[in-house]
Parts: sequence; structure tokens; C-alpha cells
Amino acid sequence: MRYWLIVGFVLLSAAANAQHALRVVVRYKAGWQPAPGVAVADKYGHGSITNDSGRVVITDLPEGEHIFMAVQFGKVVDSLKITLPSNDWHELVIVEDSKELEEITILSTTRNNERIENATLKVEILGGEELGEENTIKPANIASILGDVSGVQIQQSSVVSGNANVRIQGLSGQYTQMLRDGMPLYDGLSGGFGILQVAPLDLRQVELVKGSASTLYGGGAIAGLVNLISKRPKESQEAIFTLNATTLNEQNLNMYAAKRYKKFGYTFFGGYTQQAAVDVNADGLSDVPELKTATLHPRLFFYPNQQTTIIAGYSLTAEQRKGGDLQVINGLPDSVHRYYEQNKTMRHTGELIVERALKGAAKLTLKGSISAFDRDVTTNTYSQRAGQINYYGEASVYVPHGKNNLVAGINTTGDAFTKKAATVDIALPDYQNNVVGAFAQYTLHLREKTTIDGGLRADHTASYGDFILPRVAFFHRFNDVWGIRGGVGMGYKTPNPLQQQITDYSLQQLLPLPDGIKAERSVGYNLEGNFKKDISKDVSLFLNHAFFRTEVTDPIVAGQYPNGAVTFYNADKPVITMGFDTYVKLTVKTIELYLGYTYTDARRTYLPDNDFMPLTPRDRMAFTAVKEWEGKWRIGLEGSYFGGQYRDADTRTPGYFFAAMMVERKIGKKFSITLNGENLLDYRQTNHEQIYTGSISAPSFKPLWAPIDGRVINLAVRITPFS
Repeated sequence: MRYWLIVGFVLLSAAANAQHALRVVVRYKAGWQPAPGVAVADKYGHGSITNDSGRVVITDLPEGEHIFMAVQFGKVVDSLKITLPSNDWHELVIVEDSKELEEITILSTTRNNERIENATLKVEILGGEELGEENTIKPANIASILGDVSGVQIQQSSVVSGNANVRIQGLSGQYTQMLRDGMPLYDGLSGGFGILQVAPLDLRQVELVKGSASTLYGGGAIAGLVNLISKRPKESQEAIFTLNATTLNEQNLNMYAAKRYKKFGYTFFGGYTQQAAVDVNADGLSDVPELKTATLHPRLFFYPNQQTTIIAGYSLTAEQRKGGDLQVINGLPDSVHRYYEQNKTMRHTGELIVERALKGAAKLTLKGSISAFDRDVTTNTYSQRAGQINYYGEASVYVPHGKNNLVAGINTTGDAFTKKAATVDIALPDYQNNVVGAFAQYTLHLREKTTIDGGLRADHTASYGDFILPRVAFFHRFNDVWGIRGGVGMGYKTPNPLQQQITDYSLQQLLPLPDGIKAERSVGYNLEGNFKKDISKDVSLFLNHAFFRTEVTDPIVAGQYPNGAVTFYNADKPVITMGFDTYVKLTVKTIELYLGYTYTDARRTYLPDNDFMPLTPRDRMAFTAVKEWEGKWRIGLEGSYFGGQYRDADTRTPGYFFAAMMVERKIGKKFSITLNGENLLDYRQTNHEQIYTGSISAPSFKPLWAPIDGRVINLAVRITPFS
């Protein structure tokens, strides 16, 4: 009898002290969509954050009554009283109307789960709706949609290959940092083709920062950064197919599929583009290169438990571009018609990301990527092949502290350039850049109206020493209508002879970097005011006016000798760009109107005369108008004005207008057809001047300041079989 009493006592004690699990799903009331990234915790610090499906499992809880709260942006949005043990899923609901739901976009770039309207860092968001629309307008790449953002200019640097780079607030493309899921992949040899090889269908959203943003991602974000955020699988099966054809003889076929299961998920993107070479102005040379591009991007997602997500991905881009004399491209060269340039590029990228939710809504992230890029250039006079390896590794942690939070981590990044084969002498040696850094950023919320960020980065470079980069920023909301944001930050850029320029240079033109060349350093400032008001139930108005200024000291300048050789040196005075950016967004029921104006004064103060930044419009205006009818028809009109631009020869280009229009018809839930027209006014640089000097056998091309491909009409069909 005593034996059974002892056993019973032990069993009762074990039951009383047993540890249990609480299962919670958090949803938005508007549309009952899952709410990822929400903290669920009790007052004792037990808790975690919801995954992409809005679910979280909290373990090691004692039996009995508990009260758990859902906390978003430092605010308790719902609470739950539950008695354990319980094997059911319990629901917490965030009450937001549909309009508010659109405004609470979570920023990946800031790393601190901040909502866009309260972030101290100004971030422009191109979300799923914009990217979905772009998928039926320009399905091959994201260059066009980036160029629609105020203060951003897509600079085509090569007539023959179509190479292009992203310029922000008047600074050259080498000062813009390009990221894929927070990891830099597009720099140096591989930089110019980066935005031309990413399709909008493969992205969840694009986050674009204008101004200094070096604390979290590295010193190169002097003008700003573009962070391309990949899609993640949902619990329902997704599939999208897009077929597109244009009047410039371009055809696109893109597809995306994704699904999340209990412990496993996947996303898959595959795309193919082919473009015939086109001589728009009938001068015998291609204005659009012959192009064939194939892209694959599979990603696997593993969920070993509710707190952990593991992502393994691989992407392949194989491309061939050929431009030059149309007679040569068509296979009929002769003694006069012999000029051409062919680029074959291959990019392999592998990535691994591990995300681990910790107690109290903290989060640990480990991620890394390695990318191998090969470029094989063949012309009628030479051939050359080179490769570049880019790598990145990072460990970071997000730690909430009441309403405040800390983001900190370490990372390493580098690239290695290697010559592989050439029929001409290349003076540029093989080289590599390696950087190890640590960063921290603390976000302080003062009451509910003021947010202050303090950040610091410390980098050690193998060749150019150490760099300390502080950043301070704030956001203050005076009331529900008015807000103000401002900040100052520092950056740096190590010398790289392959960095993007306004015009492309071939490898044999580049000389080795001279001894004693220094890294560039920068200081950037921004200040802006916001006005947001719902005038009525159907009418809302948003205004933003921002001032910016960036100063780059010891700027690295390319100088060209009469024989074409290119050298780099530090100028003794800075590059300074400043100006302001204003835009207005008005929504009236199903009509959306946007009007923006950007003024940019960019100068190279090291020049005694004509110190303007070449090919930078001082004045730029843009507008869009979109109207939708009953979810079936959608019509959009877009227009922009580019002011005159100076060239190094002290000549000024004329200003010009650009206009576009699209019509979309949705047929049920599974099909849509889009008819789109770009550059409807058919403005081309070649209408104003001949694009090259010299003979057609050996042309020398002028820098590009306007489109050369002319008016383009495209028809796209979008199929979503599981809608």
C-alpha cells in the first residue's frame, strides 16, 4: 500500500510540474490574413514571434491559467486568457481596417520590424501590387520600375550591350548598393548587368533607400541602396504564368510556383527572354541588342519547429547579348560592315539563411551567399574573358526591449576578380577586396510620437584600413496628420577599377590602381516632412517634401589618355549633390493620382569650370493616374519630364517628355490581359543627334541621355490557375 501511495504522489507531482505548449495563430481582422512578425508573450517574458503563416508555438509552460498578449510595434493589440494543458490552436486578432492594413508594411531593410510610416530611415516600397503590374509591362527586369521612383535615374552606360546602373539623388551608379535579401551580389564586374537580370515576378517587394544607409549593410550605400526581397511560400498553392510579346520583337515566358507544407516549403521561378537586334533609327547599328536570357531560382524552406526557418536557394542566369552592325549580326559581314560586340555572361549564386525566434520576440539570423559571375566579351578586334566571385556572411540578432529594440551583428564581404583568357594585353591585375565589420543600431521609442535611431558600424578592410561609420536619425509625429523625419550618416567606398561609370570601359582600357589611392568617404543628410489625411471615407491625401545633401570627399575619378587607357585617381575636392524631392498622392475611391518633382544640383567641385555632374537632369517631374472598374478593368497613364542635362563637352541636351499607358482586363480570377505602350511620344536621342562618331566600321558612341529604343507596345497574358 505504501508503495502505491509513493507512486501516486510522484505521478501527481510530475503532472503538476509538467511543461505544456501553447499554440497561437495571429491574424488581421481585415481579410483574416496571417500576421507574421508579431510578438506573442506574457508578462514574465515567455513568448516568441509569429512565422510567415502567423503561427507560433510557445513551449515549456506550466499547467494553469495564463494571459498572453500580441504586441506589434510596441503596442498590445490583443490578449488571450487560456488554461493549460490545451492542444487547440488559439486565435489572436489585430483589428485594422483595409486601408490601415496597406500602410503597415514591415520593412526588411531596417531589420527592426518597423512599420514604414514610423521608420526613421526613408524607404520607398514597391510592393506586390506594383511588381505584379510590372510583370505584365516589363517582365524581363526591374530597371523600368526602379526608374519610376522619384530621385532615381536608370543610366544606360552602353549602346551596344544595353548595360545600365542605378543612380540615386544625382550620384553615379557606383554609390548605390544593390542587395538581394539583404546580401550584396551586384558589384564590380557583375554590377552593371545586375538589375537587367532580375524579373519582377521573382520578388515580393523592393525596398529602396535614398541617402546614406551604411550602418547595417556596409559602407557602399552612399547614395542609397536597393534591397530586392524574394517571395516566400504561403500555405495555399500558388502558380503564376506570364507570356509577353512586344513590337520590338521581344518575347518573354516567366513562371512562379510556391507552396508551404507543415515542415517543408518551396518557391520556384523560371524565366526565358529572347530579343532580336533592332535598328530603330536605320543607321545600320543596333539600338536594341540581340538577347537570350534564361533564369532559374529555386528555394527550399524547412521548418523543423515553430521557432526556426531554414532557407536554401540557388539561382542561375545564363545570358547572351550581341550588338553592333546589323549586317554582321545577321551573318553578312564584309570589309566595311564588321563591327560587333558579344557578351556571354553566366551567374551562379547559392544562399543559406537560418532564422531562429528567441524568447521575448527576439530573433537570431544567420545568412550567407556566394556568387560566381563570368563574362566573355568578343568583338571584331579582340576577345576577353574574366570572372568574379562575390561572397557574404552575417550573424545578427534582433532584441526587443520594451517598446525599444536593438539590432546588432557581424558580417564579412568580399569579391575576387580573375582574368581567364584574352587575345589582347590587359594591364589590370587579378585582385580581391575583403571586409570584416560589426554593426549595432538601437531604436528608441519616446512615448508614441518620437522614434530615434542611433547606429554605428566598424569595418576593417584588408587594403585600405579601418572605418567607423556613425548614423543618427529620428522620426516625430506631431499628430495623426503631420510628421517629420531626418538623419545624418557616414559611408565609404574602397577603390574598384570595375565600378560602374556613366560609360562602359573594356578591360584592356583599364590601368592598375595607382599606389596611394585612398577610399572615398561620405556624409549624407536628409530632412523631410509628411502630411497624411483622410479627407473623407473615399478620399485620402499624402504629401512628402524632402531635402537631401551628400558630400563625397577624395572622390575617385576616371581619367582617359589619348590612346584610350583609363586611370583612376583621388580628386582634391569633393563631389556634392543636394536638392529636394516633393510628391503628392491622392486617392479618390478607385482612382489613384501621383505627382512628383525632384530638383538635383550635383557638382564636381574639383573642376575649375563646368563642375556639373554630367548626364544628371536638374529638373524631373512625373505623374501617374490609375483607375479601376469593378475589379475587371484597370487603366493607367504615366508621364514624366526630364530636364536638360550637361555633358562633359559643355553641351546641354534638350529636355523631353516620356509618356506611357496601359489597359488591363481581368477575366475571372485566373486570367488577365494587359496592353501597354511605352514612350508613346517616340522620343529618342537619335532623333536629336547621331549616336556615334567615326565610321560604321569603328564607331565611337556618345553617352546616353535619352531613350534610343523608341515607342514600344507589348501584350501580356497572365495566368493564375490556383486563384
